Amino acid sequence: MTRLRLVSTAAILAFLAVPAAYTYGQEKADKAATGDKSELYQQLNLFGDVLERVRRDYVEPVDEKQLMENAINGMLTSLDPHSSYMNPKAYKDMQVTTRGEFGGLGIEVTMENGVIKVVSPIDDTPASKAGIQPGDLIFALDGQPVMGLTLQEAVEKMRGKPGAPIKISIRRAAVKDPIDVSLTREIIKVKSTKYRLEGDVGYIRVTSFTEQSTSGVLDAVEKMKKEAGGKLKGYVLDLRNNPGGLLDQAISMCDAFMEKGEIVSVKARKAEDVQRWNAKPGDVAGGLPIVVLVNGGSASASEIVAGALQDQRRAIILGTRTFGKGSVQTIMQVTGGGAIRLTTALYFTPSGRSIQKEGIKPDIEVEQAKLETIQQRMGFREADLRGSINNPNKGAAKPTDAKPGETKPPAEAKGPDAVKPGDSTKPGEAKPGDKKPVEKPAAGVTPPAPPIPPAPAAATDPDEPPKDGVADYQLLRAIDLIRGISLYSSRAN
Repeated sequence: MTRLRLVSTAAILAFLAVPAAYTYGQEKADKAATGDKSELYQQLNLFGDVLERVRRDYVEPVDEKQLMENAINGMLTSLDPHSSYMNPKAYKDMQVTTRGEFGGLGIEVTMENGVIKVVSPIDDTPASKAGIQPGDLIFALDGQPVMGLTLQEAVEKMRGKPGAPIKISIRRAAVKDPIDVSLTREIIKVKSTKYRLEGDVGYIRVTSFTEQSTSGVLDAVEKMKKEAGGKLKGYVLDLRNNPGGLLDQAISMCDAFMEKGEIVSVKARKAEDVQRWNAKPGDVAGGLPIVVLVNGGSASASEIVAGALQDQRRAIILGTRTFGKGSVQTIMQVTGGGAIRLTTALYFTPSGRSIQKEGIKPDIEVEQAKLETIQQRMGFREADLRGSINNPNKGAAKPTDAKPGETKPPAEAKGPDAVKPGDSTKPGEAKPGDKKPVEKPAAGVTPPAPPIPPAPAAATDPDEPPKDGVADYQLLRAIDLIRGISLYSSRAN
């Protein structure tokens, strides 16, 4: 009432000052408002008329509650692919999902042209293990087409009791025939943060932005610092196939790696409704170089993190162009215990760019690729040449070869009967520790198979890529980039 009174007083003062202008303006505004309300009431009457006809004349009895929910959802989904209505059950499921545990297949999806499009599978879930890929189009569930279903209805069909099977039919780019995939539902426990040391580089994988994501990253950094003993050269932050999640987690994660500067701005319908978030002092990585891995499955909150670190020159973005979802959805609880997910704003990176339908373009574009080890032909090096000059710094051709002052044995002396300097045995005589000679088998007797040689010992070189990263070409490129930056920085100093 106070606000209404203030507005009314201002209007009276304006009327007294310029009565003609006020009368004309007020009359015009009143007519516009009256016209808008009149049209809205006509549309509501139309809706009531259609609802009554459906209730009375449809061939089968209808669920009035379901009709109303579908009507509300239809209104919201017509706005954009991300706005929707959630009934009380769906709203509760959504809350559980953001806490990091739910039952289903482990796929983040959106709606596109009436079919379900996979944004990304969640790591270590039935969908991920079955090979579901970002960009796959799901057109049927258990043989029933998804065309005509809302996104929420399709999601509910994919969820279910753990252990219950489901068959999904997908179409994949560059694959001519449809693909049927049989999956078994599981309790999906989303561990949003994983980490490991890749030699002297810390690797952090964030699969989604849930309530525990930033705390998980902070914990990972501290543990890897201790494990590496102060020898870390940098970090790889892997946001590939991360479909996004909570905005506040994306902001706090950026803040963790930034000393200062804007993280993101959110602009709503009104020009004055602009929110900005800035980083506070304190970089958990201590200024070490960071490479962020992204791809087409990196969306929403992932793009906020990548865009902020890229614009503020805190990290190098490597991979392929991201998904391009630059809108913000607000969850609003409504009457009856349900909620609406409504697009209320667009977000902008610190440089003022919107990534809506554009995505984040990497600083270094690297497509994922398969690596093949090429067997190189054995060759000689200088140290293998007979009579080669010793290294003046080491005093010998090889650190494990003869001691200073000694000469290498001639090449002809190599072999089982070769006499090494200091040996007291004659050629052909057994030496202590020698194996017994193998007797030849009698004629007609098949010799036993030779023993299988043991596998070579694992490489201990810290620069050697670990087994987990051998097949991941993008990750190897990121690790090499960090080591290169560290090497260059150490030489420059």
